Amino acid sequence: MFDKLSFIEKRYEELCLAVSDPAVIADQSRFAVMCKEQSDITPIVEKYRQYKAVKASMDEAREMLGEKLDKDFRELVQSELDEGREKLSALEAELRILLLPKDPNDEKNVIIEIRGGAGGDEAALFAGDLMRMYTMYAEAKRWRVEVLNLNATELGGIKEVSFEITGAGAYSRLKYESGVHRVQRIPTTESGGRIHTSTVTVAVLPEVEEVEVDINPNDLRIDVFRAGGPGGQCVNTTDSAVRITHIPTGLVVSCQDEKSQLKNKDKAMKILRSRLYELMQSRQNAEIAEQRKSQVGTGDRSERIRTYNFPQGRVSDHRIGLTLHRLDAVLNGDLDEIIDALATHYQAERLKGE
Repeated sequence: MFDKLSFIEKRYEELCLAVSDPAVIADQSRFAVMCKEQSDITPIVEKYRQYKAVKASMDEAREMLGEKLDKDFRELVQSELDEGREKLSALEAELRILLLPKDPNDEKNVIIEIRGGAGGDEAALFAGDLMRMYTMYAEAKRWRVEVLNLNATELGGIKEVSFEITGAGAYSRLKYESGVHRVQRIPTTESGGRIHTSTVTVAVLPEVEEVEVDINPNDLRIDVFRAGGPGGQCVNTTDSAVRITHIPTGLVVSCQDEKSQLKNKDKAMKILRSRLYELMQSRQNAEIAEQRKSQVGTGDRSERIRTYNFPQGRVSDHRIGLTLHRLDAVLNGDLDEIIDALATHYQAERLKGE
């Protein structure tokens, strides 16, 4: 590990010199690549230098203990040495995590798809609650949210919705949200006061550029139709809605939010690219999962990942056994405690597999 860290530090110093070279600055594409590489390894180098500073301080303390010291000063030096050991151990653990290979999608924007599952109208209403939760989380991070496609119900719920969140590191934070979300509460339509259990599925897809997924136009069937919605919402008098079918995989994407057929087609293609990319990744991950059965959870969205219990005011994430008794705050977009705990858990799992 330390040979690798020394190499990274040396590379960092080379990059610092390179990005101040007028010849490199003049070549904007090369300059951008080097700046990105420098930015990526800066946290590792800073942590490694902290590690080296603590280690040097400990070496100095050990030398002092070999000399003649009065009792009080010896105890002080020994205390500093013991404290240094704890710091060194913590820094080494942090360095191991920083050296883990990064998910190539972490810095990408995301497309989130939410669909009501078991529970009918109540599931659709909770799908709307989850969309609001993610929207509020994105706004707190100063990320931009754009609805790509929305299919609402008469009662104000959501049958299905696709929306894009644009912001630095959006996928790295939201990728843990894919799965089945379960809600336990008394529906507004329930006259007997009974608690119902409903489910909503959430899919978090990294936004994909055209060059990352090669789509043959001959593999697509594109149909246009008239948009519709409850209470006349989104209803057009022209065939502006678009449905795209990817024939080899059977994936179907519809978009009707815009009045322009061209804009609906562009949005549908954006969703289709992300779904195809995720399908390719899922096939690769299935092979890896077979080799790492010791890991907790496979990430398959068929698994129930979280329960929102309204009578008890709690949220439980079943993958890591975390329960928080502040449901209202979570539904208002306060997700960082859950996401931080999930990130720490999966980092630890990856370290086991190294």
